[in-house]
Amino acid sequence: MLKKLFGRIGLYGLAPHVPKIASIFILPIITKSLTPSDYGIYGLITAYTAALGALQTLGINVVLANSFYKSPNQYKWLWRQIHGFMSLYSVFFAFVLATILYFVIPEEANENKLTLILLVCSPIALFSATETIVFRFFHLSQKALNLALRTVFIGFLTVFLNWYTISVLKLGYMGWFYTTFITSIVSFVIYAYAIYFKYKLTPIFNFKRKTIKNVLRISLPTVPHFYSGYLLNTSNRVVMDINKVNVGSIGLFNLAATFGGYFSILGDALGMAVSPIYLQLFKKAEKPDTREAALEQVRFITFLLQAIFFVLAFVVSIWIKEIFFVLIKNEELRKSYVLAIILIMGYCYRPMYLGVINRYFYLEKSKSLWKISFVAGVLNVLLNLIFIPLFGVNAAALVTFFSLLYMGYSGYFLKEYKAIRTLNYYPAYWLIANIGLAVLAYVVAETFIYVKILTTIALLAVLGYLFLKNKKNLGLALD
Repeated sequence: MLKKLFGRIGLYGLAPHVPKIASIFILPIITKSLTPSDYGIYGLITAYTAALGALQTLGINVVLANSFYKSPNQYKWLWRQIHGFMSLYSVFFAFVLATILYFVIPEEANENKLTLILLVCSPIALFSATETIVFRFFHLSQKALNLALRTVFIGFLTVFLNWYTISVLKLGYMGWFYTTFITSIVSFVIYAYAIYFKYKLTPIFNFKRKTIKNVLRISLPTVPHFYSGYLLNTSNRVVMDINKVNVGSIGLFNLAATFGGYFSILGDALGMAVSPIYLQLFKKAEKPDTREAALEQVRFITFLLQAIFFVLAFVVSIWIKEIFFVLIKNEELRKSYVLAIILIMGYCYRPMYLGVINRYFYLEKSKSLWKISFVAGVLNVLLNLIFIPLFGVNAAALVTFFSLLYMGYSGYFLKEYKAIRTLNYYPAYWLIANIGLAVLAYVVAETFIYVKILTTIALLAVLGYLFLKNKKNLGLALD
């Protein structure tokens, strides 16, 4: 079962992010041809695009998953209607996004404004609905290998095109957008046969309005929850832009956030892998004879994964200065490694978050989710509006750090959780540990190499000990 868990993490969670992960390996090459302004322009455009990201899918992933499990013999009829509706809606969404981008694209990119709008919006209008259906189908039907092979291919293509457009053609920030445009087309082509012909999930444009209304009635209330991802991860670039922060400074933050994003990807992968396991254990907990054991297993998994996350994030953070030296071939861009430490340690919240959020999902307490995720996002925006004008990009990193911690631990302190609480997760202790490790990582990152080596060996030894000691229990929990 352990192999199955790690397989799920790799195939379901990490595979969709292969292009981002693969891009690490060409940083030493492309950063020679990039400036902080290039990163700033790219970061701002992607931030404004992400600002509407939650509205792009309207939260329909929840409906797709529920119908797949609850109506295994009839879900395709509903999915095809959703596919048709979302295909039409995507055209409207792309038009709205294009209008917004026209007014917010930085002056430094004005000469390429119309080209940028076309490169960003046309794939959304044409392919995004099918992409949503494709990913959910392959994920829910556990066709992980098919999804992974296609995604890995796209990942390598992305690496090649980024190298070619940025390092060879010297297109700067435009290289990223040309790459995304081309890979969107290729991705659609390689998925089209499977989704349209093999699995018969073609869109029905003459969908029933009543059906779509019922879908939206369920999906739209989840939008604030999913929108929190934008508010936490990318809204700070927009706030910096509103406050006229230099594009180069935004670029430094964007590079640091990219490394924080890699750790966020690991958290997303973990969520994709363990969420079904949590739900199965919660189902076992409904039976009196297996209740206590199932709930103990949920807490055990959460604690073990949290410890693993702490160790991995801490080790990466104390070596991030050296990692930047190897990967970033630009002295000015290297300065952002300090911001990366703060952001990486912030994303340690994920296992504890999964432990509580899956409990809310299983008991259908979705109305309480906004108090966790959406409030965390709003808190991030408000604090950024206050402190970025005073302290610049450093404030953005610290505000994001504390907002992420609110996201991870606040669910345990809500009165709604007290009503459904089963076991004590000691959230206050984990929160203090998260903050303490972040401060310690910041200090150790500036120490001598031998101190880092000894610290790394000690922590990895602890991690190995925890894993070996609990391997049997973890295997039982995953059965």
